Amino acid sequence: MFWTIVGIAAAVIVVLVIGFLLGIAYRKKVAEREISSAEEEAKRIINESIKAAESKKREALVEAREEIHKNRTEYEREVKERRSELSKQERRLQQKEENLDRKTDALEKKTEALNQKLSQAEAMQEEARLVKKSQLEMLEKISGYTQEEAKQYLISSIESEVTHEMAAKVREVEARYKDEAEERAREIIATAIQRCAADHASEITVSVVPLPNDEMKGRIIGREGRNIRSIETLTGCDLIIDDTPETITVSSFDPVRREIARIALERLIQDGRIHPARIEEMVAKAQREVNATIKAEGERAAFETNIHGLNPEIIRLLGRMKYRTSYGQNVLNHSIEVAHIAGLLAAELGVDVATAKRAGLLHDLGKSIDHEVEGSHVTIGVDIARKYKESPEVIHAIEAHHGDVEAHSVIACLVQAADAISASRPGARRENVENYVKRLEKLEEVTRSFPGIDSCYAIQAGREIRVMVKPDEVSEDQMVLLARDIAKKIESELTYPGQIKVHVLRETKAVEYAK
Repeated sequence: MFWTIVGIAAAVIVVLVIGFLLGIAYRKKVAEREISSAEEEAKRIINESIKAAESKKREALVEAREEIHKNRTEYEREVKERRSELSKQERRLQQKEENLDRKTDALEKKTEALNQKLSQAEAMQEEARLVKKSQLEMLEKISGYTQEEAKQYLISSIESEVTHEMAAKVREVEARYKDEAEERAREIIATAIQRCAADHASEITVSVVPLPNDEMKGRIIGREGRNIRSIETLTGCDLIIDDTPETITVSSFDPVRREIARIALERLIQDGRIHPARIEEMVAKAQREVNATIKAEGERAAFETNIHGLNPEIIRLLGRMKYRTSYGQNVLNHSIEVAHIAGLLAAELGVDVATAKRAGLLHDLGKSIDHEVEGSHVTIGVDIARKYKESPEVIHAIEAHHGDVEAHSVIACLVQAADAISASRPGARRENVENYVKRLEKLEEVTRSFPGIDSCYAIQAGREIRVMVKPDEVSEDQMVLLARDIAKKIESELTYPGQIKVHVLRETKAVEYAK
């Protein structure tokens, strides 16, 4: 039994070994067939690749030959073009060289001719110099004058002729412009003045407070001077109490403070209760009243002149001018009057009326605070106008209305004219006797500084200077020029309202006696 199983196992093993060997042999044959087919396929692919490569090679060679041929053709064409261009340039250069040679030859010929002409001119100049010298010597012998003496004689004669012609021309120009301008200016100014009905009465700020009796002086002074010290401290004014009966004088550089002090004193005198607490109360009331008056007066000025859009601070400064005077003329009323006149003149000339009136109203704005701020009222007014964004035309008119800068607009000239009309009309301004006399003396002194003046007199309240000249020193023609020089010097050295007429007189007398 055991051996039977062993025999079966051995047989199975033999069968398996034989099957394995047969499988290996089969696979070897299959592999050999596949290898042989792969070798054939590889040979086929290699042959096809060789054929394709040769085909590509032939195509590349053909394309390379075509490209080379194309490039060679292009190169030959460019070479031909460049050679053609070079030949053209050579021909042009050759032509230019030929032209240059011809011009050089012509220039040499001209230079030679010019040198000949220069030598001839020098010879002729030398000859002319000799002839001139001989003629001058002959003229000196004939005339009896040397060259310098003859020159001085000619200069003096020409100077007299020129002086005469210049004076005649000045007369002619002045006469022509006067004929043309006087009638038109007179018409415009007369129309403006007639349409501006201004009050000729001048106003001043009252600085004297009347008292009911002299006993009131003691009550105002108070015990040990406490009342008067309180008033002076609160108002910033000085109270002058002297021997003048029933009168107290209020002194202050600020007209607004002086007005507050005046109102407060009148209220205290009327009330009768005078002590520091009451004084403080009255001063506060007076200050409120004056501030209200200032605002109302500024609004009135803007309303009367029909000017809109003014800054509230400018309106307040306009109102302050109610308490400011210039040569006795109320500055606020003067500004309103200048605004009206400037507007009327602008309407006649066809200029912007609103801007002219605005510039006229604000031209003296700096006078409202000129006692508080350093500088002239013109500079202060310009600064205020710039601060509150006024237009450049208005600012320039303010700056030029006294001639501090040259006026370069029609409105600035109109404000100058309106300011002069308002200030110089009869009854507008006044000045004290001392200043008036000094102004007349200075006017005569400036006039006498010119040579040839015999005497001069200021007449018509300083609005005319009458000058008598020496007839043997000042001729008729020189007299015209002398009058213009005197007027220019007066304009540059003197300050005066309105205008001054310079009247120059020359009189020649001949006296003989019959015997």
